[in-house]
Amino acid sequence: MINDVIHFQCRIEGTVAYIALNRPERKNPLTFESYAELRDWFRELRYTDDIHAVVFLPNGGNFSSGGDVHDIIAPLTEMDMKSLLAFTRMTGDLVKAMLNCGKPIIAAVDGVCAGAGAIIAMASDLRIATPEAKVAFLFNRVGLAGCDMGACAILPRIIGQGRANELLYFGRSMTAEEGYSWGFFNQIVPQKTLETEAQKYAERIVSGPTFAHGMTKTMLMQEWSMSLETAIESEAQAQAIMMQGKDFHRAYQAFAAKEKPVFKGD
Repeated sequence: MINDVIHFQCRIEGTVAYIALNRPERKNPLTFESYAELRDWFRELRYTDDIHAVVFLPNGGNFSSGGDVHDIIAPLTEMDMKSLLAFTRMTGDLVKAMLNCGKPIIAAVDGVCAGAGAIIAMASDLRIATPEAKVAFLFNRVGLAGCDMGACAILPRIIGQGRANELLYFGRSMTAEEGYSWGFFNQIVPQKTLETEAQKYAERIVSGPTFAHGMTKTMLMQEWSMSLETAIESEAQAQAIMMQGKDFHRAYQAFAAKEKPVFKGD
């Protein structure tokens, strides 16, 4: 399944997966099928031991224009409530699968990054952009609420409540410069070096203690709903687990020998 995909591109290089939506002629919109396949792919990734990071790439100069107007929006207007709820739960399940996959995800954003495309970037762990990137949570522009796929929970944690309010109420585009100054983007790079810089991020991740990175991602997600006392106790337990790992011992031995540790993810 990890390599056998139909509705998006996927290639594996070493322990990094590079994926991209595959409809560049229409700015890479999502369809019912691509939503479901991405959800299933990220669910399976949690149990895949030979991939330690994911880079979500643009295709043809754009990241994603969101849900396809003809293939998704039009059919939704004809559905009953039960079918609509099944769809919105399915799209939310993609975000949950990304948050729970146990592997850091790097979004390399170029051009249009709108609607569900903006959500995918938001749900990633790190985000790199080109100056041409424009991110828009434009749900209200199609008569919907801004509370889509976790946007009202996650976006304010990244850029702050007031800025999230502005994007979700107005549906306007956030420029790359705004995204960087607000903390949405970690870096802005020229278009021609975007994939290279994203690859460098991935290589730094996979050269580190990958089992520990998975724990970090898990705790970052789980601690959203914890009290401070519960979070501190949970981190104590998580770190005690990590101290039993071989990478922790390798790091100490390398430090004692004045060498750089070589981590193996165990």
